[in-house]
Amino acid sequence: MFYIIGLGNPGQEYDNTRHNTGRMVAAIFAKQNGLSDFTFSKISNAEISEGKIGKEKVTVILPNTFMNKSGEALRKIKDLKIKTVNKIKVIPNLVVIHDELDVPFGKLKVSFNKSSGGHRGVESVIKAVKSEGFVRIRMGICPTTSGGKMKKPHGEDAVGDFILAKFKTVEETELKKILKSAGEAVKAVITEGKDKAMGKYNSLYTIPK
Repeated sequence: MFYIIGLGNPGQEYDNTRHNTGRMVAAIFAKQNGLSDFTFSKISNAEISEGKIGKEKVTVILPNTFMNKSGEALRKIKDLKIKTVNKIKVIPNLVVIHDELDVPFGKLKVSFNKSSGGHRGVESVIKAVKSEGFVRIRMGICPTTSGGKMKKPHGEDAVGDFILAKFKTVEETELKKILKSAGEAVKAVITEGKDKAMGKYNSLYTIPK
């Protein structure tokens, strides 16, 4: 069983906001692969979609908590496969999808066993599973110049305003492309393994330079 959790905030007011990119990818991934419609799980306090990809069972989770409590949706899951590899506690059947301000908009990165980088949703997951050893699909949201240089907002208020704002109309065409690619990257993690997924998708950049 693979568990795919898309981080974001619940409620229509947060639809199509940058901070909900992970939640958007998870929903698209479920649709791309013919998984079940999302239904509410009281146990996880989350919207759940289930199905199979090849021989692997898959559960997609959209927490109904706000971002900084995302990990609560994982606390009662009994079959997260916790292993120790080279003295590192890893959970190979968990994939966390989230927005990433340190990656340019139009690019995604598949990462493994990395710190939260200050992302509160990821921090909550790490706290819940007591490990950083899981795969993350980091969806770039940082604005760039015409030359591709990142223009990261500075200051807590500026960052908060930016990540909670909706994507601009001019970004929507590229957003559709990268969300589709991200869904394919999640599938690649499941069917081909994280290392091949990293090699295939970490160089992907949809924005014309």
